[in-house]
Amino acid sequence: MVENLSALIDTVQKNCTIADARHARDMTICTFLLEMREYYRWEMEIPYGARLPKDDLGDWLTARESLWDTVEEQAFIPLPVSGGIDPFDADDVNRALIPYGLVYSSGLGHFRKPHFVLAELKRAEVREGVKVYVAGCEYARDLIAPPAAMRDGAIFLRMDAVRRLLWNKFEEWQWKEKDTALGRAFAYHDFEQDIERGLDRMAEAESEAMILHEVGEARAEKLLGADWNSMLGQLNSKHAELLARAVRDHLADCLVTLPTLLEREAYGSLHFYLANLSGLRRALFPALTHAYEQWLNDHDTAQLARVVNAAATHWLDTAQRLTATWQRDPAHGDANLNALAGSDLAGLKL
Repeated sequence: MVENLSALIDTVQKNCTIADARHARDMTICTFLLEMREYYRWEMEIPYGARLPKDDLGDWLTARESLWDTVEEQAFIPLPVSGGIDPFDADDVNRALIPYGLVYSSGLGHFRKPHFVLAELKRAEVREGVKVYVAGCEYARDLIAPPAAMRDGAIFLRMDAVRRLLWNKFEEWQWKEKDTALGRAFAYHDFEQDIERGLDRMAEAESEAMILHEVGEARAEKLLGADWNSMLGQLNSKHAELLARAVRDHLADCLVTLPTLLEREAYGSLHFYLANLSGLRRALFPALTHAYEQWLNDHDTAQLARVVNAAATHWLDTAQRLTATWQRDPAHGDANLNALAGSDLAGLKL
């Protein structure tokens, strides 16, 4: 077993706390409180659906913010593995941990927030030449838990985060209209007949869809080249970054995720995909919503397939256009990208 596992867990968790101290309070108050509730549930090992103790949660929240105040200016700590490894050198860490059934992930997420997680390794595989690590029980993590991400050229999938996401979606849906894309996704997996089995089936299906998306990201990265990542790393406007990420997400999904789900007739995952198509991503791609609604009416996926096929070229052209716009005037790149979003990129139709 890894020498002094408890020290490793403690160090990763300290780095998570430092990252949260620097960035957690950048969220809107509503998002912040929702994320903190789920983080408390994870930390206290409270089962899904169990009522959270209001007073204890409030005390924990106050104590956590006080802790953040004491560590916000601290530097990230090297991990006690192989004599000490930088916490962002995930490859080096994993070379030491994977033989012992552990996996580690680190990197920068949205708006350059650091993420760290140490977990049980459930399995490892390769898709299109890309390593895929599937994590189970999580021993250390930060506030935000992205279910899947591409880190240093490898796909990192977090089954615990997938299940938590699905459970939260199910609880939210119970208070809303039933006949929606989300409701159809839950019905496909017979959620209301057997919640536990439904959650298991849906977690497996959606984890596969998330891996497909990350494989699509890897393909998109090869097509877009280093200029895209250089642009993304220099954007200062949150809206410009969200626009760029939305375009790349659409490209990845039209290259891999959606064609594969259609080919496999994975209709539950198609419903779930459309249920989560929201905000800027939905506004940029109305043709997909229209094709989905047509499929619901005529039960023929032909129009969906045509839209997805055409959109792959469209989103590649759009991404390259964003990069070219940035390169022409990097000093005003954020404003120029935002101007595109507010004019001829808004409400695109294919």
